[in-house]
Amino acid sequence: MKLGKAATSVSFCIFLSRIFGLIRDQLFAALLGAGLFADAFVVAFRIPNLLRDLFAEGALSSAFVPTFTEYEVKKSKQEAWALANLVIGVLLVVVGTITLLGMIFTPAVVSIIAPGFEAIPGKQGLTVLLTRIMFPFLPIIAVSALFMGMLNVQGSFALPAFASVLFNIVSIGFGLALWGFGAEGNIAVVGWSIGTLCGGFAQGAIQIPRLVRLGWRFRLSFARWKESAGLRQIGCLMLPALIGLSATQINILVNTILASLLEQGSPSWLNYAFRLMQLPIGLFGVGISIVTLPIVSRDAALNSTDSFQKNLTSSLHLVLLLTIPCAVGLWVLGVPIIRLIFERGAFTPHDTYATASALACYSIGLPAYAAVKILAPAYYALKNARIPMIASILAVLANLAFNLAVYRIWRHQGLAVGTSIAAFTNLAVLGIGFQVRHVGLPLLKMATHVGKILLATALMALTAYHSHQWLQDAATGLWGRLIDTLLPISFSAFIYFLTLSMLKVPELDSVIKMVRRFGERMVSK
Repeated sequence: MKLGKAATSVSFCIFLSRIFGLIRDQLFAALLGAGLFADAFVVAFRIPNLLRDLFAEGALSSAFVPTFTEYEVKKSKQEAWALANLVIGVLLVVVGTITLLGMIFTPAVVSIIAPGFEAIPGKQGLTVLLTRIMFPFLPIIAVSALFMGMLNVQGSFALPAFASVLFNIVSIGFGLALWGFGAEGNIAVVGWSIGTLCGGFAQGAIQIPRLVRLGWRFRLSFARWKESAGLRQIGCLMLPALIGLSATQINILVNTILASLLEQGSPSWLNYAFRLMQLPIGLFGVGISIVTLPIVSRDAALNSTDSFQKNLTSSLHLVLLLTIPCAVGLWVLGVPIIRLIFERGAFTPHDTYATASALACYSIGLPAYAAVKILAPAYYALKNARIPMIASILAVLANLAFNLAVYRIWRHQGLAVGTSIAAFTNLAVLGIGFQVRHVGLPLLKMATHVGKILLATALMALTAYHSHQWLQDAATGLWGRLIDTLLPISFSAFIYFLTLSMLKVPELDSVIKMVRRFGERMVSK
């Protein structure tokens, strides 16, 4: 119940963030489409964003939260705050140095990340300019991620999750201004990059007042940092975690390099599709994992094995119940969803079908991707970074081997399939490792749970497909697109949850309570 309540709060804020993120993406698509300017921005933002995922929201958060929790549980809150200040100081030095070097050597970095851009006049130079504008996003968002971890350990989940809403709001403000002034081409994409940087500032700043009220005071000090056991523990966990949590980021990087060698627009189509897949992952996978990590970290610190297994299993059950139908829904209804959200301005019908084909391939791995978000951080709560590291390496190798074999034939769709294969490889290794080395999971119970979900999902998919086929001829204009998208989603969701109810899936009660709390929050807001 505690997990469900906290997850609802986080998921609601992430829901708002994703909604505003969709509006942000709509503006981006209308302004820049899926050609030269959009490709340049996607690659330019990917460089600091990948480093952010690795050093901030990935490895650092997974290493910092368990250590910060242990300090608070076994020592004192004052020592925990002191550790946080030391980590912030070291982070600023390390990430600041990376940022400075990145801005100096941006041309070389862009040549490595997008080798195909050199063949198109002006594309590489624009990408270099945008990358230099957005590189400071890395230290800003890295510190913001630490703030989020500190607040989560204190039991404050909603505000850090809401911070990303503010990021999108600021970006939307810049986008509307650019649209209103009729900006196009270079001006539009440079303005959008500046707005992205300002959004990152806002995301970090909004969390500071809450931390201050909880007793945190920032004091930059590096005194005796070499002797800090907490910093050493974070470093020991973080180094293998950089590899352990990097599978998706490295796979995205590989996809970016290969996509730059394909038809112009391929990086943008993959980006739009991946952004849509991030909606259910953000709502359910990330939302539940944010709540799960501090809870299982506390269980691990107290050596409460039964509670650890129970909380982890509940999280996995919940995330699979919510993401499996989302994956199938994105496959079946990808075209009407993308047409409704993006197809306007510079975004053409050709872009719609190209993006939908990538989305269908990405959606195959969506449940595995979300489950990894739950299972991998649990290893770090147990201070085991070796198995996630092995899982990550194998996932990267699987993605690389598959993509190199098929990308010339299957084009950008093949790159998306490779990402899905990597996600399942990662999950398989993590699951096997957990059964062999740790408390294990109730496999028979989970298999029964997944079987019921698959049966309900099959009925849902048939409903979605046939209702879309029936309505698509009337899908003209905005209202027609709304009907062709929302009615099949509503019908199929009703069938899915009705089937789960008939199958007496116990986690359905948690979902109903989450939906009820969602509704109450929507009304109160």
